[in-house]
Amino acid sequence: MRTSTRRSRATNPMGSRQVGVAVAMLACVGLAACTAAEPPSSASTAEAATVAPLPDKGDLDAGTYLVTGYPVPFEVTVPDGWSTDGASLGKPTTNDPDGSAVYLLFWPATHVATDACAWRGALVPVGPTAEAFVDAMTAQTSAVSSPPVDVVVGDYSGFEFDHSVEGDVNVRACDSGIFCIHAESSKQCSRWYSTEHERETYRVVDLNGQRAVIAMSQYIDPAPKEEARSEAIDPALTEEARAVFDSIVFIGPDE
Repeated sequence: MRTSTRRSRATNPMGSRQVGVAVAMLACVGLAACTAAEPPSSASTAEAATVAPLPDKGDLDAGTYLVTGYPVPFEVTVPDGWSTDGASLGKPTTNDPDGSAVYLLFWPATHVATDACAWRGALVPVGPTAEAFVDAMTAQTSAVSSPPVDVVVGDYSGFEFDHSVEGDVNVRACDSGIFCIHAESSKQCSRWYSTEHERETYRVVDLNGQRAVIAMSQYIDPAPKEEARSEAIDPALTEEARAVFDSIVFIGPDE
């Protein structure tokens, strides 16, 4: 995946990462740490041998792909024009050929910032359950979340909520100039926003007491002049990304 993509704001969780301009959405949610956890791999499994494994990177043909690495694998269906880096999915656009205004992240997250703006020294570990992550995220200072709602994702249940920057926060004044959402250690942020114009929808799935965190992230790149700012992402792109997001199903052991 291109290193200059919007998704790279969420640094690729395949290995060690450094904070900097890197997509993030539906994250850095952020789809990393000095001691990164293993993200979902793109290897196939015997139980779903008929479904193509998600490649490590590159453009994707329209179809259904298998992602493993969580305690339970999931399938995701994409239309033409989408690409992956193995830990995220996005669709480059004419206005932003090196990035994605809307993208999906499959992201290991073991720590959540208690304050997303003043996050240094405030990356705290959260338990392995879906509930623990949801509680930590919805309590995060400097951010605002919608009330979590119950969802069913294939054979498993979970929670969904929206997450964004609180209205009066200036991201450039935050620690290191980034708005840190969550991380894979207490030392370094791995999922962050670079501006106030980013937001995510989280789907946190309960996999028999372990969790999977998937986010649909949206990034609006403000123009240099306030009056020329892009006010919204193309609704058709958002609708398409939401369809990809909703296509995700976790596959139980008997399927």
